[in-house]
Amino acid sequence: MGMGYEDLAVWNRAVDFAVRVIDAVENISTDRKHFRLLEQIEASSTSIAMNLAEGKGRFSRKEFIQYCYIARGSLYETITLLEIFKRKNWISEETFSSLKSEGIEIASMIKGLINAIDKSSKVKGSRAKVKGQS
Repeated sequence: MGMGYEDLAVWNRAVDFAVRVIDAVENISTDRKHFRLLEQIEASSTSIAMNLAEGKGRFSRKEFIQYCYIARGSLYETITLLEIFKRKNWISEETFSSLKSEGIEIASMIKGLINAIDKSSKVKGSRAKVKGQS
């Protein structure tokens, strides 16, 4: 599986996305009862890149793919929280739209990574069968 997680374009985009999300919400002034939502959006937004890195560090392609799916789930959790923050008027429509668009692009990149890993695994599997038959 060659290169490290730092070389994955999607990991870099996910880190930048997390920074943008944290920047967007860090100055929100809210009651203590909503503090959990702020913690949750920080956790879910940073979880995207962390799961991609953790998956890259695993020993099997199957595990890497599973962590990609978890990262994608964290991304959609973040987008949902951003929607809630927008409806509470804690972030602007413009901030929400920009972050949602970026999130959708990252989701597409994660899906592309999953497809590439899956395809690579099938190609290696078919080569192994051919070698085994000779």
